[in-house]
Amino acid sequence: MPGISIQHRREKIDEFMYLLSKEYGPFEEPRTLPPANELVFTILSQHTSDINSGRAYQNLMKTFETLEQVAEAEVTKIETAIQRGGLAKIKAPRIKSVLNEILDKNESLDLNFLKYLPLEEAIKWLTELKGIGPKSAGIVLNFSLGLPAMAIDTHIYRVSQRLNIIPKSKNVNKAHEFLQRIILPDQITKFHTAIITHGRKTCIAPLPRCNACVLKNLCPSKPGFDSKLKSSSKISAKNVKLTANKKKIIPHSPIPSEENK
Repeated sequence: MPGISIQHRREKIDEFMYLLSKEYGPFEEPRTLPPANELVFTILSQHTSDINSGRAYQNLMKTFETLEQVAEAEVTKIETAIQRGGLAKIKAPRIKSVLNEILDKNESLDLNFLKYLPLEEAIKWLTELKGIGPKSAGIVLNFSLGLPAMAIDTHIYRVSQRLNIIPKSKNVNKAHEFLQRIILPDQITKFHTAIITHGRKTCIAPLPRCNACVLKNLCPSKPGFDSKLKSSSKISAKNVKLTANKKKIIPHSPIPSEENK
């Protein structure tokens, strides 16, 4: 959708959202944590599954009870507590560092004041923390504080490019700014959940299941993928219709839904 108005983009997004909601909905609201806890969970969720990161978070809080205790703990003890989440040697010092940086800046781990800042200032405050980018900031502000902040993960970036919601020329950081402008504030959480669900179930990497896609008649990328699929019978065999038994996806949730346990 390059070179067209914001209004036209929004109309196309409304079409996508309507069809995705019929296919995967109703969408459950993300489970919320206090903002500093949400920030720790974003670190734990990097490069691992929701299940593993949820288990690591739960074990971390069971071990230390409060984030203040985590901030004071030895890195090796944090590492042991989050081991099941993967990359513990990298994530443990990162968690300790960011918590202590917050304490230095704010004298408290209570980040609820961010809710009362202009959105751009709240994003800036969080992204000034070492290792915290626009995605993590968006998750904290949107999921924890209910602000209309965009959080783009690999699924959202991939699917949005394939649907031409995001121009191919935009990198992830630019895509955050772009989607922040064109997605209406009251649609952001639903957009996040719908596009992630579609990216995990149908519009997968490296090649999507176009025959199973509810958006196939609207997708500008489908013809290109069709030609690739025709050249590989092995891939085509995997491109089957999804069953009606669709498990609910609750993105970035530290607690698995009963349906997905």
